[in-house]
Amino acid sequence: MKMLPKSKTVVLMVIITIFAGCAVIANNHFDGMFGIAEPQQRMVVENSSPAAFYHEQVQPIIENRCVVCHGCYDAPCQLKLSAPEGIDRGANKTLVYDGTRLIAETPQRLFIDQDSTAAWRNNGFYPVINERQQSATVNQTTGVMARLLALKQQHPLPQGQLLPKQFNFALDRQQQCPSDVEVDSYVTNYPDWGMPFGLPALSAPEDKILQDWLRSGAKMAPKASLDNTYSEQVTLWENFLNGDSLKERLVSRYLYEHWFIAHLYFSELPAGEFFKVVRSTTPPGQAIDIIATRRPYDEPGVERVYYRLWRERGTILEKTHMPYALNSERLKKYTHLFLQDNYQVTRLPSYKPEVASNPFKAFEEIPSIARYKFLLEEAEFTIMNFIKSPVCRGQVALNVINDHFWVFFVNPNEKNAKEHSAFYNAQQDQLALPSAAESNAYILTNWLKYSELQRKFMHDKAITMNKAFPGGEHLTTDQIWAGDGENPNAALTVFRHIDSATVVKGLVGRPPQTSWVIDYGLLERIHYLLAAGFDVYGNIGHQLNTRLYMDFLRIEGEFNFLALLPPETRKTELNQWYQGVSDSQKEYLLAPHKLFSQPSGIDYKTTQYKQELYQLLEQKLDSVLATENDLSSVKTPSSHRQGLEKLQNLVGGPTTLLPQISFLSIQSAEKTHYYTLLRNNAHSNITSLLSEDDNRLPEQDTVTVTQGLVGAYPDVFININESQISSYVEAVLALSTEADYAELMDQYAIRRTNPNFWQHSDNVHADNKKQHPFKAGLFDYNRLQNR
Repeated sequence: MKMLPKSKTVVLMVIITIFAGCAVIANNHFDGMFGIAEPQQRMVVENSSPAAFYHEQVQPIIENRCVVCHGCYDAPCQLKLSAPEGIDRGANKTLVYDGTRLIAETPQRLFIDQDSTAAWRNNGFYPVINERQQSATVNQTTGVMARLLALKQQHPLPQGQLLPKQFNFALDRQQQCPSDVEVDSYVTNYPDWGMPFGLPALSAPEDKILQDWLRSGAKMAPKASLDNTYSEQVTLWENFLNGDSLKERLVSRYLYEHWFIAHLYFSELPAGEFFKVVRSTTPPGQAIDIIATRRPYDEPGVERVYYRLWRERGTILEKTHMPYALNSERLKKYTHLFLQDNYQVTRLPSYKPEVASNPFKAFEEIPSIARYKFLLEEAEFTIMNFIKSPVCRGQVALNVINDHFWVFFVNPNEKNAKEHSAFYNAQQDQLALPSAAESNAYILTNWLKYSELQRKFMHDKAITMNKAFPGGEHLTTDQIWAGDGENPNAALTVFRHIDSATVVKGLVGRPPQTSWVIDYGLLERIHYLLAAGFDVYGNIGHQLNTRLYMDFLRIEGEFNFLALLPPETRKTELNQWYQGVSDSQKEYLLAPHKLFSQPSGIDYKTTQYKQELYQLLEQKLDSVLATENDLSSVKTPSSHRQGLEKLQNLVGGPTTLLPQISFLSIQSAEKTHYYTLLRNNAHSNITSLLSEDDNRLPEQDTVTVTQGLVGAYPDVFININESQISSYVEAVLALSTEADYAELMDQYAIRRTNPNFWQHSDNVHADNKKQHPFKAGLFDYNRLQNR
């Protein structure tokens, strides 16, 4: 590292000292004028008039105008406005997303890591609502939230459809996070950056409601008391999760480690209430005392853990919402699956990282076939745990998957249940995961270690498959799970949108270049690598090891799929998927295929093997395939389908100008129909760790048009009426320059500068919630384009 000359070092130190001194002077000035800041008691009792005012008038505005940008880890300035506790906690200048940190950061999770506003103040968070002298005038003149809302009213968006370059919407932009002492400087330097940032101002009535609320001390209230029907269900499931036998305690630990980021809901009751299962020091019937650990399997520090259903207090956001239904049928099914089977549990597993991070060790006494059936029951949720999670920004996991692929599952074979468990028990050491190194990990040594373990596992797996399928016997679509004839989780589609992704049921879009076939071992490791074992606050070693190991898991899923193709075509397909990789990488890719030499047992009728395999799989799963997001769904009027299907055939050309996610609303006399245009980026391969763009093949990009809204982060809203479908489609097909795209947006888009933006946003959210009462959440506007 080059050292500064001594003279420059001295100057730098003087500058730092001056700035520090100025900050102290400014704080002292504020203290003298407005009093010393200290947390205020803002929560009011249920059924009071301030509570009613907050719930009925204030909260809806904050949710629909503020939470759409301030609701997750990646919220600007860590300001989470999705719950009263987050509003009171305030902001923090530290970035959560830092792929270069050498030492793991201390977690700062709302509701988990601190239990009071005063504690958050001691951890770098500062107020956005005035905490100094409490008066209407001071509340409005020193409160950051009040000042920035007023700034937008004083300086609405500049005229024009596009905002000038001074508005930077890049996710990695340098953030300005003013405290009350700094807000005057912010107002002077960034007069156009009032809130909502880069979006239309609140209406005059909305602004008055919020400013009146802020002037009066910003009183907030918790949710109304839980209805008895919900409380009864909470009691029922907490009793199920807190049995005293070793078997019950082991099963409950397993369920918790797979449900810990779920939004549990009772599907037999009205929509609206969601719960999270948490570890508590206290048993059912007592107040929940959450055990705060980085990971769900970390040492809890108490002799007995209780699994409790904690009522979700925050706004439901599409990007973090992973709904999971609980009902009487599932209670009966899981009781039978886990507690009535003839197996014994002789001990509870350790919480040591090398054991707890390895589900094949920790839960070896639960039959693997039972674990697998549980994961398949809600396979969409299981995959969603790594595709869409509270992490919100998923570069680590997501630049290792293709933009569009299908997922199938190996059929759980009851006849071979004992052999199934025996195989995974014998492979425990090879199936160790890099999360065993916890949040501060070395890079190279760990990667080499786990690379060798995966190589050994794939060797043993190939040998085992050779024995199981001699001469290709039974290596057919019979090996694919058909959802037991009723479960639509049997086939899934994954869409990646650069640093976010979406998973939906069914086989959506044109047949993809690649697909995965997932078995129990792969499904379990994906969960423990990217959900249970991943720490967004971890150091660079932890994050890179996670990314590198996910390469192995993707390759394994692809290997399972290719095994259904004739041997002579497997290498050809791999070469197509991995163009331009090094010889050593190619050798690694081909190694398991060289070991597994059995032919496919499928009697192919054509030489278009992959396409024929897709057709056979669709036929096999026909009775359970979900079609909700298919453009061919019965929900799609034929006049809409005829026009939009033209976009499905796009390859390259106009596609390269489209954003990742376009929400399209088509107005008819009776209702509004919603569709999504998804751009699927093509790559020569997806093995690049740092420079994904080097492997891009834009001339092979495609488009998928779905029924309904797919994705949490819309880039653009398109709003047309039925008579404009043809002209809109033709305009998309004719795109060749950025100027063409700008003209398309001018004519059909609801841009972020559009005066009707908020009304359109409200309509989209209301319709989505009406159609999907348990699944819908607020969309995130941090990725809205300015094109």
